Amino acid sequence: MLAALLLLVVVVGTHNSAFVQPQNLLNLIASNSFFGMIALASVFLLALGEIDLSVGWNFNFSAVIAATAMTHGVDPWLGALLGVLFGATLGLANGLLTTALRLPVIIVTLGTFSMFHGLSLVLSKSSAVVPPDVEGSFFTSVQRQFGKVPVLAIVFVVLAIVLQIVLSRTRFGYRVQAIGSNPEAARLAGIPLARTRILVLVLVGAVCGLSGVLSVGQFGAIDTNSGSEFLLTVVAAVIIGGTPLSGGSGTVVGALFGALIIATIASGIVFFGIDATWSTFVTGAVIVVAVAVDQGVKWQRQRRAERRLD
Repeated sequence: MLAALLLLVVVVGTHNSAFVQPQNLLNLIASNSFFGMIALASVFLLALGEIDLSVGWNFNFSAVIAATAMTHGVDPWLGALLGVLFGATLGLANGLLTTALRLPVIIVTLGTFSMFHGLSLVLSKSSAVVPPDVEGSFFTSVQRQFGKVPVLAIVFVVLAIVLQIVLSRTRFGYRVQAIGSNPEAARLAGIPLARTRILVLVLVGAVCGLSGVLSVGQFGAIDTNSGSEFLLTVVAAVIIGGTPLSGGSGTVVGALFGALIIATIASGIVFFGIDATWSTFVTGAVIVVAVAVDQGVKWQRQRRAERRLD
């Protein structure tokens, strides 16, 4: 993934040297951290073999909750915390519905996708929510740079490191991958399937909330359509990063690189002078290629295993 990312950067940079300027690359990381952070958490869900369709509107609804609280006099820092907790609560709702109805996450979140969107529109009255005092400490802290490195880029990378450690070095991460690999074997081994799935959805929801409040802090507002395009890019980043759709394994750092690859493609299209609307098509094409490669690798492994048995 790193090699593919570097190759893309070199190709675009060769065409337009402005792209490879350090500040431009840092800004690219920061500006794409919103969907990128959600992709990092979504690795856990895809490792379970599940997909959450509601992540974009969880992001939006949580941001609207935080911004609305700020407009009603709540301290921005407290409002931000409220947004994160609200996102986690939406994730919990997804988890409880999934468990109670005994349905796949993708089916339940097909419904909550519209529910979260609708409630967000009702609360925001179908217009952007703009908190007062956008010059306050919360907003300046989110927009701050250490040297030339944006805070958002730092948060993105640190979150990737923390979640990678959780996935690969903790009992929780082991349980997630065990369930995705073989749910029945995991159940027989005493792993709590329902509780683990709920915790993963709470994690995804909390990160959606975190991303949402950081967006409010960065832009000083939340628009009614913000996050609507996240589902495609989040899933693409996770798959491109090396997490299989079938579950059983995952790589958070891979999702980080996957998100940056998508960001580089989208930005590169602009630097090549191509209409930016082509970026969605290209992202979809990259997903198809990534899934095809993943299936090809699985087929090769299966063939090798069959030959060994013969």
